[in-house]
Amino acid sequence: MARLRYSPTRVRDVRYPTLVQSFLAAVESYPNPRAQMYKEGGRWLSNSSGEMLRRVAGLATALEPLVFPGDRVALLSPNRPEWHIADLAILGLGGVTVPVYFNESADRLVYILNHSEAKVVIAVGPSQVDRLIACRDRLPAVKTILVAAYAQYLPGEILRYKDVIGRTGPQDVTAYTRRAAQVKPGDLASIIYTSGTTGQPKGVMLTHSNLSSNALDTLRVVGLRRTDVCLSFLPLAHVYERIMGYVSLFRGITIAYVEHMEEVPQALMQVRPTVAAAVPRFFEKSYGGILEARERLGQRRRRIFDWGMAVAREAIGWRAYGRPLPPKRMLVWYAANLLVFRRIRRRLGGRIRFFNSGGAPLGRDLAEFFWSIGVPILEGYGLTETSPIIAVNTFGARRPGTVGRPIPNVDVRIADDGEIQVRGPGVMKGYYKSPEETAEILSTDGWFSTGDIGHLDADGFLLVTDRKKDLIKTAGGKFVAPQPIENLLKTSPFILNACIVGDRRKFVGALIVPDFDALRARAAQEAVALGTPAEIAAHRWTQRLVADEVTRLTEPLARYERPKRFLLLDHDFTFENGELTYTLKLRRRLVENRYQAEIEKLFAETAEPRPEPAP
Repeated sequence: MARLRYSPTRVRDVRYPTLVQSFLAAVESYPNPRAQMYKEGGRWLSNSSGEMLRRVAGLATALEPLVFPGDRVALLSPNRPEWHIADLAILGLGGVTVPVYFNESADRLVYILNHSEAKVVIAVGPSQVDRLIACRDRLPAVKTILVAAYAQYLPGEILRYKDVIGRTGPQDVTAYTRRAAQVKPGDLASIIYTSGTTGQPKGVMLTHSNLSSNALDTLRVVGLRRTDVCLSFLPLAHVYERIMGYVSLFRGITIAYVEHMEEVPQALMQVRPTVAAAVPRFFEKSYGGILEARERLGQRRRRIFDWGMAVAREAIGWRAYGRPLPPKRMLVWYAANLLVFRRIRRRLGGRIRFFNSGGAPLGRDLAEFFWSIGVPILEGYGLTETSPIIAVNTFGARRPGTVGRPIPNVDVRIADDGEIQVRGPGVMKGYYKSPEETAEILSTDGWFSTGDIGHLDADGFLLVTDRKKDLIKTAGGKFVAPQPIENLLKTSPFILNACIVGDRRKFVGALIVPDFDALRARAAQEAVALGTPAEIAAHRWTQRLVADEVTRLTEPLARYERPKRFLLLDHDFTFENGELTYTLKLRRRLVENRYQAEIEKLFAETAEPRPEPAP
């Protein structure tokens, strides 16, 4: 049974094309001289859409003797033009793309390739090729390896992308178009292995129609322009960035690829994109950088900055929600825009029209802040199993603090226990080789149980509060959703990350990762000497400052939701250690197991750093 349901706008007689049909139609209808931008030798270069098609066709010709309809082909690559070229070549042959995170561990790489029975692996970049070759003897199903962006000598049975592309001619494009016409919308397009929060990853089977419907229905509501430039820096192996790539390609929008996250600030300044997809961690770090920059200002400029922030807060209703604002206050905002906000936006390239945010809940305060300074963030929601977008805020229908309304043709309902359930053309075919697990979450009438807790408001906007399995139940029987509390804490300029703990305990506590750079800057102003991260975490000055921040930020929460104790860690949670997913969400159970001793100490009846209880 369901308590509440929202059915969005229907598009009558919709028939979704295959991904390759959409790509070919876009090359013809929206030719783009800069379809793909990439950095090489310190310069930004580009491929036209026609050149992209030529390379796709050439690679497909080379793969044709090796890949038959339904065969799995693994793709191990950072964000580069070769990613989409390889993907579309595979799909045009009726093959199935198995994307692998470019920095995946050797053991998980072996598991994914063996479980999917990939016959061919395409590896792009030195570290990816080296990792693959190092575990080659553990991959019995792999028959062929094709490498790109790799200069070293390799055995003769390994194909080189550059050699293959160099032999491409017009006849290959004709052959690719002919073969692509044989692919059907219901054919399997991809098996995406979810990072998950526990256990081995599951292979999500998505058809052409699943992915194509999600891209095209999203395009109906998201206001993209032909002149947009999309910065691609989240892993393309994750379905969120992948669908954003399809959305751009299908409308002839330029994609600028960034291989490594640490290169994003420079790419923002050089490419000056207009749109990008990001996760909440990106906005948290950007906000922290803005506050750090304030600390470096002189007294006069800091007063102007603080005035601008006050003006921004007054304008939240107007900028973020579209509510009326007196004309005089609008003029004040435009003055603050010239003096303060425009300078902040330059850190993002100066041309951003909007960001999409997904992968994890975004704190409402953070969303409102960026809207108020002229950086719109359109938060959305989805899962790999739903291709992925379920709901998204748009300029015409937005409500910060929610993930927006469901996109066209996607139904959402809330079960009696608060779980979000979804039905629509993007819902997966099932888990590869796991019919029992599929049956647990996918009903016979097409409703998918997301595992997320949330509710729909009176206007059909969806709010996601937490993962069903992540809810903490205190010893007093109170249920606590940890993610909203963690998001609140991370709005502090001195808190880099946080994990709320306390299941079956008398109260909730927090593992907190300090922002060591921000703390050093503040300590220098107060003539406090701080050393290594371990020394900073243990210093009484740090503990008092963080305690004040925890008390300040959690004051609006119910008493049982406020962390009574916290423990400062001297290092952040990382993907490499398995503590974060691709989209930088906490693998909560793994973190709790890894820090079991620290958590026990946190709840021990000893004097630990803690915020003062609210009156």
